[in-house]
Amino acid sequence: MSIISLILTLVVVGVILWAVNTYIPMDRKIKSILNVVVVILVILWLLNVFGVLGGGVPTVS
Repeated sequence: MSIISLILTLVVVGVILWAVNTYIPMDRKIKSILNVVVVILVILWLLNVFGVLGGGVPTVS
């Protein structure tokens, strides 16, 4: 995965999370849980992309 596609993916995820937090009315606790889940998933995805996590699905280069 190229660095451009990596950055583009992170920007898209960030914009979607911002839009959900801004425009969808939810309780503050639910928004906090959603933010934490998205951040954890992005961190795990990044670790898998950089090869730190070895037990995941192999990525095609």
